[in-house]
Amino acid sequence: MQRRGLLSRLVALPVLAGALSSASALEKKTLRIMMKSAWGSDDPTKAAFPFLHGHALAEAGHEVQIFLLGEAVSLMRASVAKAVVPVGWPPLAEALEKVVARKIPIYACGACSRARGVVEADLSNWNAKFGNPTIFVSLVEWADRVITE
Repeated sequence: MQRRGLLSRLVALPVLAGALSSASALEKKTLRIMMKSAWGSDDPTKAAFPFLHGHALAEAGHEVQIFLLGEAVSLMRASVAKAVVPVGWPPLAEALEKVVARKIPIYACGACSRARGVVEADLSNWNAKFGNPTIFVSLVEWADRVITE
C-alpha cells in the first residue's frame, strides 16, 4: 500500500517539474559570475572547469569573467592548453577558443605569471590580461552588483 502511494507521487514529479521550469523561465535573471581557479595541468579536468562552465554560463545568457592564479596561469601557454585534455572533454585549447569567441574576459594573476614565466605573448593567444589583487576585488564587486535593466 505504501509502495503504491510512493509510486503515484513519483509519477506526478515530471508534471510538477515541467510547471516549475516554465514558471522559472518567465522570471529568468541574467547573472554576473566571476570564476576563479588555481587548478593547473596537474589536474586537467579541474583545470578545464572554469572555461567549460564559463562558456556554458555565457551561452545561457549570463555575464562571465575568469580570474586565474597559481598553477592555473600556466594554462595560458598555447602548448600547455593543447596538451591539457580533461577526462571526457576535448583539449583545453578548444574550450579556450570558445571562451575567446564569446568574449569572456580572462585575467591571469601577474605575480603568479611572473613566477611561472608566463608572458604577455602567452596571454595574447586568448585575449587575456594580467590581473592583480585590485582587479580581483573589482571582479568580485562586479559580480555582486545587482543588474538593473
